[in-house]
Formats: sequence, C-alpha cells, structure tokens
Amino acid sequence: MATTSFLSPTQRYGAGALFALALHQAQMHQTRPLGMLDPDGEDDGPGEERPSSGSSSDSVSEDPDLWVHENSGLLLPVFRFLDIDKVAWLGLEETAGSSPAKHHVGAFLRLLAEDTSVNSSESSDQQLALSKAIDSLTLSMETNPASSKSKKEKHQEYENECREKLSTNEAKVNSEATVTMPETSSTSNIESPSPDLTCAFEEEPVEEVKMLSYERKLAVLYELLTACLADIRDNDKKSARRRKGYDARHRVALRLLATWLDINWVKMEAIEMMVACSAMAVAKEKEKEEESQSPKSSWAKWKRGGIIGAAALTGGALLAITGGLAAPAIAAGLSALAPTLGTLIPVIGASGFAAVASAAGTVAGSVAVAASFGGTKMARRIGSVDEFEFKAIGENQNQGRLAVEILVSGFVFDEEDFVRPWEGQSDNLERYAIQWESKNLISVSTAIQDWLTSRIAMELMKQGAMMTVLSTLLTALAWPAALLAATDFIDSKWTIALDRSEKAGKLLAEVLRKGLHGNRPVTLIGFSLGARVIFKCLEVLAETEHTAEFVERVVLLGAPISIQDENWKAARKMVAGRFVNAYSTNDWTLGFAFRASMFSKGLAGIQPADFPGIENVNVTELIEGHSSYLWATHDILDRLELDTYYPTFRIPPPRNSENSSSKKSP
Repeated sequence: MATTSFLSPTQRYGAGALFALALHQAQMHQTRPLGMLDPDGEDDGPGEERPSSGSSSDSVSEDPDLWVHENSGLLLPVFRFLDIDKVAWLGLEETAGSSPAKHHVGAFLRLLAEDTSVNSSESSDQQLALSKAIDSLTLSMETNPASSKSKKEKHQEYENECREKLSTNEAKVNSEATVTMPETSSTSNIESPSPDLTCAFEEEPVEEVKMLSYERKLAVLYELLTACLADIRDNDKKSARRRKGYDARHRVALRLLATWLDINWVKMEAIEMMVACSAMAVAKEKEKEEESQSPKSSWAKWKRGGIIGAAALTGGALLAITGGLAAPAIAAGLSALAPTLGTLIPVIGASGFAAVASAAGTVAGSVAVAASFGGTKMARRIGSVDEFEFKAIGENQNQGRLAVEILVSGFVFDEEDFVRPWEGQSDNLERYAIQWESKNLISVSTAIQDWLTSRIAMELMKQGAMMTVLSTLLTALAWPAALLAATDFIDSKWTIALDRSEKAGKLLAEVLRKGLHGNRPVTLIGFSLGARVIFKCLEVLAETEHTAEFVERVVLLGAPISIQDENWKAARKMVAGRFVNAYSTNDWTLGFAFRASMFSKGLAGIQPADFPGIENVNVTELIEGHSSYLWATHDILDRLELDTYYPTFRIPPPRNSENSSSKKSP
C-alpha cells in the first residue's frame, strides 16, 4: 500500500484512528442517538460512554461484542490495508473504545493535515485528479430540474388519483376533530421532534478540520472505503466472523466520518459509484480471462460468484432465481481486487478517471443485471406465501450502486400501489419494491375502506369525536351488534394478512442472509403491513445474527406492531444506523384493525416506541388517514433527510395553515 497510497504513513495512521473512533461512536449511537437529552438537560455528546454489551471490563480486548474488537473483523483489515504498524493496532482499538471521541478527533485531524511524504507533490496531483473525478461524477448524479419537475408532477397525479378513489369518513372526522394522545408510560418521556436533532460536533465543527484541504478529505474517504471493501484478512486469524462485502456498519462509520470532515454525503456516494464501476470492470476482465483458460458452465459461474441459485428455505421449499438475479459483480469484483483496489487512481490517472466519471451512468447500466436482484421471485407457494417479488423502481438508472434500498407497501388497493408510492424519490441507492401477497392485501385494505364509508362507522367516529384513537376505540363502549358483525368479516382478513406479513418477513431475512442483495448495505422502508414485514425480518435476523452487518437504516411508517409484545431491542441491534418509527395519533384505521391488543400493549403506528435507539417521529400533521401513507411517505422521507447521520425531521406546518388547508384526503 505504501507505494500506491495517496497518504503518507502518518496520514494513514490518522485516517485509521479516525475511522476507529467513528466506528465505535456509531455502535454507541445504536442505543443512544445524538440529540437525546440526559435528565439534567445536557446533550450526551460524542463518546460519553461505551455501548452496552454485557461486559464489565473497561478493556476493548476483553469485550468481543464491540465493533472495534478484532472479533468483529471490521477494524483490523482496515488497519492492515492502510499498512499501519501492527504494534499500534491495540492502542488504536483501546483509544477508540475507551475514551470520548472529542478528546482525540482534533489530534488525529492534525496528523492528516501533515505533509511528511517525500513525494508530497506527486501525491497532491493524485488527490487533485481524484477530487476532480469525484466532482464530475457528483454533477452527473444530480437530478436535472426538468426531470425533478416531471417526477413531482407524476407523484402529484398519483396523489390526486388516490384522494379521489379513497375519500372516506376517516379524513372527514379527522378534519373536524382535535386528536390528542393519552399520556402513558410509553409516551410520557418522549421528546417532541425538533427541526434539527444534532450533536455538538455538528453545531460546533472541530477546529482542526479547517487545516485539511478538500482534496485531502476526499482522498481519506476514498482510501477508507477501499480498505473496507478490499477486506484483507489475516488467514491465521479465525476470529474475524464477518462476511465479505460492504458491511452496513462500515457505511455508517463512513457517514459519521464524512460529517466530521464536513463533506456532503453525495460526494461519498460518488466515491462509492467510482469504486463500483472500477470493480465491475475488473471483475468483467477477470471473468473473460478465466473463460479463455477454462470454460465453465453457467451454474458453475454462479456458484463461483457466490450466488445461491436454489437455496433451501423454511419447509424445504426452493428459492427460484429468474431473470435479473445473478452473481453480484460488485462483490465478486471487490473480492478479486483486494490488494490492488488502492492502486486504481495511480494506474488510471486523471484522464482515465475523467473517462470513468463521464461513462459511469452507462457503465452502471450495462452491468446492472449482474449487480442487482431485480426479478427475484419465490417459486410457487412458500410457507403459505403465494407472492413475493422484487421490482426495480424507476428506470434503473441507479443500478450497480454500492447500497440498496428495499421498499415495502402494506396498505394497497391495486398492484401499482406496491411501486408508485416510492417513485420519484431523489436518492442514489439501487431501489426495489417488494410485491407480496397482493390478493390478500388488496382484499383487507378494501374491506377496511368499505367499512370506513359505512353509516355505522361514521356514527361511531362521531360519537368518539376522535378525541383519541387509543381511548375511544379500545374501551369498546357500547359497540353495536351490527358493528361487531362487520368487524368479524374484517378481522378474519386482517388476521390472515398479519400471518402473511410475518412469513414475508422471514423470506426477506433469508434474502439478506443468503447475500442475494450482493452483500451491500440495505435501507429498509415500509408503511402499514409493509413496516411489519420489515420488523419481522429484523426479528428473524436477530435469532441467528449477532451484528448489524446487513441493514444500515430502517424507517417504519404507520406500523401495526405491538410495543410490548415484540422484541424491539433485538430488532434495533440488527440496524447499524438510524431506526425511525413514524407514527400518527389520528390513524383511526390502524387503531380499528389492531384494536385487540393495542390498548394494553401499545401500537407503534399510533404512538412512540420508547426504546433506546428508536427515533420516534410524530407525522400526524402529514397523515389524514391510514391511506395517506400511499402518497405522504414521499414527503415524510424528504423531511427525515436520511442521508444525514444525525436524527433529523423537518416539522411540517400545522394542517390548518395556508400551506395545507386545501388538502383533504382519506
């Protein structure tokens, strides 16, 4: 590495140390997000305490559950790739895991600012070439105004169609009544979301970061990403349990480090795309070389690339691969590149990277089939699930990226409702919607919607005046016999839908376990029963996995998930970064459908889930009824600003304000 790196040995030491600090901070924030206040009103600040791992030891070496411990396989391969002296490894681990980060960040930034290399002029030229390529690629990734306008118009058209089709009593009652939340043990200590939940680091940047040039910052992030992906391991060590690929915990640590360096995340995405394109190009050349030496059958190639063409699932059923699912070229390419990935820039040079940047869109498109799992279906009937299929979102312009987003609708009236709510979102992830159990979901959604338009439902809602969903519905005072008869019909469908959502969650967990997503960080977002699919996926992962290597971020919207009955702590441990529970206190539909257990045990879609590390966001002002999630999810995700490391939610204006007074919906 020393002969090909942009950085001097001292700078590489500083980069590795900062990455270790960021990795440990990310684990700490799993259970104590920044912006949460202590009882004394003080912000936790970075690095105030160790993550809870069950160990009473103050030594990192004696706490194997820590991400900076050698057992995780996350940190030492990075040190090895950066060619940091082994003598320093233990000290860097202990510093990262035992001391507040704010005591060390400044010192390590000063090391990065030093120019001690004898070839500093050549290194500066290389860093300049890299930064120009990244800037060029960033520009190509930006959505042009015309395209952005077109997407907004299409989404508005979808919203209008939904409003016209789904106008119900729920919205009418909500517009006439004030909804309040009863204070319970699970809600009394929840802070209202602020427009900007950030820590002191973001509000007061570390002074030393100003000492670093823009080019140096990008070079540091590039080399660290390369180190994470190359994954050079000591073969004599059996303790590194991590799978090969791009670990979600690595991406979260890089996101925090980019924040410390004051680098916009889109620049990091450009670096990811550059590395992905380069890796896939190398993988393609390697495949051609192997074919010329020893031709293999199609099935042999799949196995060699790490794909599971027919994987045994629960009950002995088979996962059939159709169409777009093939061996992830990204993962295969990066594995082959190991020690050489860091030499790409010196070899390709500035002009070569300019060509890579300009052609990135077409390169990513041409290898998309090998990098994605679009078209994956479950064969026939698997575990009582009739349908479970991934559908690529949009025009696939983002395929071939180093991170994936899986989107799950759960309250639908037509098959297009599995995809259209997610279209037009501006991000740089490879995006897929899951179409699952459409027949059952459409049936239960329609039954609930029909009930909401009934005279009996209207009378009940007026009697309750929607003072609170929790108290009015669940006390079941004077429920008429006719109402109970109608709810029996809905309850049977709802029970089936709940059962299928749990089984779909198990299937999603299998997809991630088997690496069918290309072993890339995954963002999971779902509303209604789709949120339940995601939560069940996390619970299933927690049964066999001990780390958050698969899932980077999770957003649950209007989730029919019990607060007391489910294992939220285990689910949270499976998510490396932000875990958002978006709830609406006026969601009559959700309360009605889930009323059996909601009163005594709580419901995440209507109230906060008060667990460490859960980012509760009140979206009542954006949700007029449960069906609103079909179109309002787009706005909610924009307000969450998921690309930020810190918990954030831009609060909308009150619904009776000028901006929203004209909106009426179910």
